[in-house]
Amino acid sequence: MKGRVLIVAGSDPGGGAGIQADLKAVTALDAYGATVITALTAQNTRGVFGVHAPPVAFVAQQMELVLEDIGADAIKTGMLHAADVIEVVSRTLDRMAPGVPLVVDPVMVAKGGARLLQPEAEGAMRTLLLPRATILTPNLPEAEALLGERIEGVDGMRRAARALQAMGPAAVLLKGGHAEGPVVTDVLRTAESETIFEDPRIETRATHGTGCTLASAIAAGLAQGLAVGAAVARGRRYLREAILTAPGLGHGHGPLNHAHTVRRFD
Repeated sequence: MKGRVLIVAGSDPGGGAGIQADLKAVTALDAYGATVITALTAQNTRGVFGVHAPPVAFVAQQMELVLEDIGADAIKTGMLHAADVIEVVSRTLDRMAPGVPLVVDPVMVAKGGARLLQPEAEGAMRTLLLPRATILTPNLPEAEALLGERIEGVDGMRRAARALQAMGPAAVLLKGGHAEGPVVTDVLRTAESETIFEDPRIETRATHGTGCTLASAIAAGLAQGLAVGAAVARGRRYLREAILTAPGLGHGHGPLNHAHTVRRFD
């Protein structure tokens, strides 16, 4: 097992998204996952029905204790629902992990439509987390919310990725799964280059936790010493197979097969 990933995100009791999906992805890619839980959610594949937030001081305490003892080679943030949570996470990163690669998944809306980031927290996301990110991984609705404009077509995605990168992150992976059409296009911008990824769309309802899973897979790659482009390419391959081999659970947006890399034991 190589690479330590600290995941700062919310919990999903159904196991398809959030902390649970993050841990599965990191472990499946042979890295070590530690977690800081920012929120407890009551949800399943049909949607989010409740959110309970621990005190922000407790979020900071979780981070501090893990970082001073176990440490981290990469950090991934997911659901940071409120401005004070973003602020305490940012301060703790400043004090205890200033040089650690950071993957920011700007979780704003759940797959079923429930809002997971308070509107007043969007400013804190832009000013405190985006400028420190090694890579930002928004989907199209999240990118539109961050930029305050519609994004249409691949050319629009390329312009949006540049605009997001200008907000501070070293790299941006703009994910196009919410767009229409038979091909899914993602745009990766780094300091050195732009890469367009294209794959045939998989017609499936097994899409719960795809954003969490991909961001954590990228964080595992960074923790293991991969460059951003290589971490993204491997993470996308891992995610695609997890979708293709999904177990078919639940009655809504179903979970993925995070364990497809794991050898079976009889």
